[in-house]
Amino acid sequence: MGEENQTFMAEFIFLGLSQDLQTQILLFILFLIISLLTVLGNLLITILIFMDSRLHTPMYFFLRNLSFTDLCFSTSIVPQVLVHFLVKRKTISFFGCMTQIFVYLLVGGTECALLAVMSYDRYVAVCKPLHYSTIMTPQVCLQLAIGSWASGALVSLVDTTFTFQLPYQGQNIINHYFCEPPALLKLASADTYSTEMGIFAMGVVILLAPVSLILVSHWNIISTVIQMQSGEGRLKASSTCGSHLIVVVLFYGSGIFTYMWPNSKTTEWDKMISVFYTVVTPMLNPIIYSLRSKEVKGTLRKLAGRKPFSQRR
Repeated sequence: MGEENQTFMAEFIFLGLSQDLQTQILLFILFLIISLLTVLGNLLITILIFMDSRLHTPMYFFLRNLSFTDLCFSTSIVPQVLVHFLVKRKTISFFGCMTQIFVYLLVGGTECALLAVMSYDRYVAVCKPLHYSTIMTPQVCLQLAIGSWASGALVSLVDTTFTFQLPYQGQNIINHYFCEPPALLKLASADTYSTEMGIFAMGVVILLAPVSLILVSHWNIISTVIQMQSGEGRLKASSTCGSHLIVVVLFYGSGIFTYMWPNSKTTEWDKMISVFYTVVTPMLNPIIYSLRSKEVKGTLRKLAGRKPFSQRR
C-alpha cells in the first residue's frame, strides 16, 4: 500500500537529442560554443549597461533584465545537456526535475512579460516621443520589471504545482533533453486533462496575452513610421522594431507551439523547436538587441581604449 500511495519516483531518464555517439559529440561541441557565446554576450551587455551612464535609459534597463533572464535560462538547462551528451545514462532526480521546471518556467515567463514591456517602451518612444520621459519614469520602469518577474513567478508556481501534483509511479523515461511539463505529463499515472487545461490557461496568460500586446504596439509603431517625414528617423525606428520582432517570432512562435498543444506526441522535431527558445534565443538576444546599437558599440570602443572615428581629431 505504501508504494501504491507513492506519488513520485527517485529519478527520470532522458532519451536526449540523439542516440548516436558521434552525433552526440558533435552536438556537445555545438551546444558548448552556443553556451559560451550566450554567457559571454549577456554578461557583456549587463556589464556595459551598468558601467556606462549613457545606457541608463528605460530601454537598456529592460535589456539588462532580459540579459539576466537569458543567463538563467541557459544555465538552468544547457550544463546538464552538455553532461548528458557525454554519458550513456542521462538521469535527473525527481526534485532536480522539479527545480529545473520551476526555474525554467520562472525565467521563461519573465522573458515573455519583458518582451511585451519592451514593445510598449518602443511604442511610447516612437509614437509619443514628447511624452516619453514623463511616461517611462524610473519608478514606472521598476514597477514594470517587478511585474514581469512576478508574473513569471506566478506562472512557474502554478504550472509546477499542476505538474507535480500528479502521481509518477511507472514509466520514468522522458522523451526529451530536459524537464518540461508537456513531456513530463505523458509519464503521469493518472488522468492529465485538468492539468493540461491549467497549463493551457497559463499559456494564454503568459504567451498569448503578451504577444497580442506586442502585435498591437508594433501595428501602432508601423503606422507612425509610415507617416514620418525624416528618413533617418524612419530607418532607426524600423531597425529597432525589426530586431524586436525577430526575437518575438523565434521565442513566442516556438513557445506557443509547445504549450498550446501540450498533449501532442513528442518527436525529434518538437525537441528541435524547444532548442530555439531554450538555447538559440538566449544567444541571439544580445546580438539582435544590443551589440548592433551605436550606443553599445561606442561603450565597447571606450572600454577598449578606442575613441569613435568622429572624435579622433
